[in-house]
Amino acid sequence: MLPRLHRHRWMDEEIDAFRDQVRRYIAGELSPHLDGWRRQGFIPREVWRPFGQMGFLLPELDEAYEGAGATLAHQLVVQDELARAEFPANVAVHSIAAHYILDYGTEAQKQRWLPRLASGELLAGIALTEPGCGSDLKALRTRARRDGDDYVIDGAKTFITNGFTANLLVVAVRTGDAGSRGVSLVVLETEDLPGFRVGRRLEKLGQHASDTAELFFGGMRVPADQLLGEKEGDGFVQLMSQLPFERLLLCVPAAAVIERALELTVEYTRQRKAFGQTVFDFQNTRFKLAECATIAHVVRSFVNDCTQRLLDGTLDNEAAYMAKWWCTEQQGKVVDECLQLFGGYGYMAEYPIARLYADARIQRIYGGTTEIMKDLIARKLGA
Repeated sequence: MLPRLHRHRWMDEEIDAFRDQVRRYIAGELSPHLDGWRRQGFIPREVWRPFGQMGFLLPELDEAYEGAGATLAHQLVVQDELARAEFPANVAVHSIAAHYILDYGTEAQKQRWLPRLASGELLAGIALTEPGCGSDLKALRTRARRDGDDYVIDGAKTFITNGFTANLLVVAVRTGDAGSRGVSLVVLETEDLPGFRVGRRLEKLGQHASDTAELFFGGMRVPADQLLGEKEGDGFVQLMSQLPFERLLLCVPAAAVIERALELTVEYTRQRKAFGQTVFDFQNTRFKLAECATIAHVVRSFVNDCTQRLLDGTLDNEAAYMAKWWCTEQQGKVVDECLQLFGGYGYMAEYPIARLYADARIQRIYGGTTEIMKDLIARKLGA
């Protein structure tokens, strides 16, 4: 058992009851199908309709947009429980896209899309990364050209989570000159949209239940009122606005997976016999597990503190960058240590520890690589 954590203000009885509801729903309605979804390479969009109807997709939205009027902590609890059950980041991406609309959309755009995102009628993706551009959004080349009352969009995106299953996309496009001031966001409903094409579903090292796809836009025409917000050129600022929340959407799963890996390993080593004793009884095993338990405690304490600061409005970008790189690096370290204690069985995909290992690797890459996080922290130190 891990040491008792400090209980922050956000960790009240209501959030405990909500967590229990989410956990029971995932265990009863989603987890039994997860192996099949891994094999087919995606979770069907329809799966999220009942999840949304239960109030789990976007609980933090105001009731005016069919949310529950809850806090961001409720969304983080959903991510915590999904990660613990080995689900990928599909719902996290959906939430990020919804928050772009919530924070920067016109009232008409909010009324048009947010209720349908909350209910699961729409599943959202975010199309930022392009071939050859990586994390450098200032260099993106997908262009939206104004033509009367429409935008005509040409370009390509890659590594897009929910790219195959989403029917709403927030797309970063270039509406102006080179650099960040020429970037805008456009919201697309992709069903039967001429000029839009989903390319390959990309095969990945892990996260096999999460569809990751290439997207292509060829003379795709969309109404100009689907530009997010009131004017062109705000896209880069809009993308940068959600950084603390977005980073926590990755840190919370890191904490959950660390704890799950530790639980699995303690259970396994207590049962597995070698040289006349359990693997747990070896001093090396006990020391390794003690180290992992300490990391789990520190990571969760850090994440809980960041959650409280997010709710208080005091979580600065730099703290979020620190949490993102450090928690995800610890995730990789702990899962690797735990897998080693499984021996050869740890390398078998039928064992959850092997899947946690493969799934964890992307955590240090997407949402801003460890190296980019460190560079952003260092810039502030030198300011």
